[in-house]
Amino acid sequence: MKTLLIVWHSRTGAGRQMAEAAVAGAQAEREVAVRLLPAADTDAADVLAADGYLFACPENLASMSGEMKDFFDRTYYPCLERLNGRPYAALIAAGSDGEGAARQLARIATGWRLKAIAAPLIVGTHAQTPEAILAPKTLSEAQLAPCRELGAAMAAGLAMGVF
Repeated sequence: MKTLLIVWHSRTGAGRQMAEAAVAGAQAEREVAVRLLPAADTDAADVLAADGYLFACPENLASMSGEMKDFFDRTYYPCLERLNGRPYAALIAAGSDGEGAARQLARIATGWRLKAIAAPLIVGTHAQTPEAILAPKTLSEAQLAPCRELGAAMAAGLAMGVF
């Protein structure tokens, strides 16, 4: 059985909601085991044991969150040259455009030789004031539906051996 690992980080809830929506979509595929792990609790063994990845995090100050960066810092070298060709996709919660986090994550994935199966899915929260940025987020069904669809597509592709 193939395994899809969804690694997430969130301070205000948006990244977690996106990851959970992706899990809901992926679980429709019974041929794939889905693991949802917080970035702080994910290690190289978890990464090596998976066949595909979804990474979900917020963009903070034009880059991925520190907790997600810490996950990559801890796992990058132990996994280097051992993940070549495995599929991945990114889910990013952003107050503005999310492009900085998307570029940073893509550079790390390129180093791991992962294969992007979709453009980064960026959900804009439009939080621009300190109060709005720090406030708990509740994403709409319209914002979560693409996350669910990406989870389903990733699981289906793994099950069919497409990637």
